[in-house]
Amino acid sequence: MLYLLKILVSALVVTGASELARRSTGLAALLLALPIVSLLTFTWIWFEQRDPQQIAKLSIETVWYVLPTLPLFVVLSLMLKYGYGFAASLVASCVVGAALLGLAQWMMPK
Repeated sequence: MLYLLKILVSALVVTGASELARRSTGLAALLLALPIVSLLTFTWIWFEQRDPQQIAKLSIETVWYVLPTLPLFVVLSLMLKYGYGFAASLVASCVVGAALLGLAQWMMPK
C-alpha cells in the first residue's frame, strides 16, 4: 500500500509542475527548484525505516551530486536562447551534466 502511495504522490508532483508551467513559468521554476524528490525520498525512508542516520548520510551525499548538475540548466537555457533545437539542447545539457556527475563521482572518497 505504501508503494502505491509513493507512486501517486510522486506522479502528482511531476504532473503539478508540468501543469503549473503552462500558467506561470516562474512558479513552476520555483516548484522545480525545491528539492521535492529528495524530500519525498527522506520522508519515505523515515516512514519505512525511522533511520535518521541514513537520512543524514543521504542528505549530505545529495548535496555533492546537486552541485555538478547545476550547469545543466545553464547550458540548456543558453542553447535554447541562441536558437538550437530542443532535442540538441537537451542532449548537450545532459552530456554536460553527466560529465560533471562523473567527475564528482570520481572525486568522491571511496
